[in-house]
Amino acid sequence: MATAPQLATTIDEVIDKLKVIIENSIKTNDRAGFFAALYYKVTVKVKEGAASGQFGDGVNICKLDVHFANRYFYALEQWQQGQPITNSWKVAFEATKKGSFLILQQLLLGMNAHINLDLGIATYEISNGDLDSFRTDYNNINLILSSLTYGVISQLNTLSPFLSLLGFSGRGSESMLIQFSMGNARDGSWCFAEELALQPKENYNQYIQQRDQSIFELGESLIKSKGFLRFGIWLIHLFEVKKAEKIIHVLYEYQKPYKKDLEADK
Repeated sequence: MATAPQLATTIDEVIDKLKVIIENSIKTNDRAGFFAALYYKVTVKVKEGAASGQFGDGVNICKLDVHFANRYFYALEQWQQGQPITNSWKVAFEATKKGSFLILQQLLLGMNAHINLDLGIATYEISNGDLDSFRTDYNNINLILSSLTYGVISQLNTLSPFLSLLGFSGRGSESMLIQFSMGNARDGSWCFAEELALQPKENYNQYIQQRDQSIFELGESLIKSKGFLRFGIWLIHLFEVKKAEKIIHVLYEYQKPYKKDLEADK
């Protein structure tokens, strides 16, 4: 019998729940921990920003962060219990069971579901219809998301030394991770929130389902490749670190742990 997912009520609880997911993923060598490790860093930065007065309304931003995170927690626990979830999250979670996908693909699938679908919904629901008052702080959160991707790229280069072959990694604006996270986090999710605000109540859920289908298709496009691209991904994957436990440690921590083990695992 499925149990009701345990959701967070504060940003500290969000951080604690992410730690549990990460630690369990390390113990079980579960690739689901990749996205959780990235998400943990984002949440810590949001908490620090709220505490330092970086946001105009730190209280509301923390409420948004919690509501946003709970969509991820709910989807993960529902999926683990074999219960229905959005198609966007389904393709992301199912991919964690396949070792043939790149680390980058796993991260992008999580970002795709959470930013392109969940963030717009959470923003609209927390704003109580007053989206304009949220715009500045919303952009500040996205600046945090964007700035952290540069650090992730450095870590990915440690884990996947051939990633730059196809322009998937790098230190400039050409990075696939930078383009994906910045473009969609800044524009797509906010536009989606605005569109939700225009929907009649009777069309609300249907509109979300339509959006979910579009984001699901985008997710599938991230892991389905042909021709030269497929060969390039195979080559990159050949030289990537394979053990999920080691990958999570590198994504979770700012230093580069287990360097000798990483070299031996390539």
